[in-house]
Amino acid sequence: MAQLLAGFAPVEVDVDGIRITGRTAGTGPPVLLLHGYPQTHVMWHQVAPILAERHTVVLADLRGYGGSTKPAAGTDHAEYSKRTMAADQVAVMASLGFDRFAAVGHDRGARVVHRMCLDHPDRVSRAAVLDIVPTRHVFATADTALAMAYEHWFFLAQPPGFPEHLIAGDPEFYLRAKLAAWSAGGHPFDETAVEQYVTHFRDPAAIAASCEDYRAAATIDLEHDDAGYTRGDRITCPLLVTWGTAGFVGRHYDVAAVWQSYATDVSTTAIASAGHFLAEEAPAATAAALSQFLR
Repeated sequence: MAQLLAGFAPVEVDVDGIRITGRTAGTGPPVLLLHGYPQTHVMWHQVAPILAERHTVVLADLRGYGGSTKPAAGTDHAEYSKRTMAADQVAVMASLGFDRFAAVGHDRGARVVHRMCLDHPDRVSRAAVLDIVPTRHVFATADTALAMAYEHWFFLAQPPGFPEHLIAGDPEFYLRAKLAAWSAGGHPFDETAVEQYVTHFRDPAAIAASCEDYRAAATIDLEHDDAGYTRGDRITCPLLVTWGTAGFVGRHYDVAAVWQSYATDVSTTAIASAGHFLAEEAPAATAAALSQFLR
């Protein structure tokens, strides 16, 4: 997607046999940007060039997504735990010469950033999470509204084979339906970016991997989160929490209050009129919030 990320050089890093792909550009303090479901690193195409004016920006595909390796899963889903995904990305940044960096994540990428801050506090200088509350809080407070808006949390986590088979019947329809359902304005997306998401999502291995991501969230991730929270683990670096005022997260949760229980230094920014996909629905406001926080 060079036409969407002109000037960004390809990145490919081997992490213990797992290939992590992405792009990088810019000079200055390093910042890692991680995408959400069902997208790839291309989702940052309107925000990354702005951040690259002052930062070395690294865009990476999570394992299982985009051009990154999609390993087969074991019975405990550890291959797609946020702990494993976070370790991947820490290794990517180290391979690029960055032992300490800022990390920004949207959706699934934000959950990886959350875990990264807890498991690797010496590596993350500051962090931003876009349009999520912690996984542990989502499951602990699940209600009818959540089930209707985010039914995919429970559908994708069903036993292997069932959701994969249904999605594979028409993966493009499924992906486009989710983009429309979770955004505030129907389809506020660059069609070239969406075509890239669709191309990768058509791969049966990508469908299976994304299901494993959600199976991990409902099992091993919850185990890690519960154990850590009970132990008193909290994010200690400066944390920016952003959400769209027109999205489910912004309408359903007291986002700022929730994160105060999971981090010690929280600042918040609500992005007006945006739904879930902040970087694509409101790129200027999202880039401004991140630029101010990262400087």
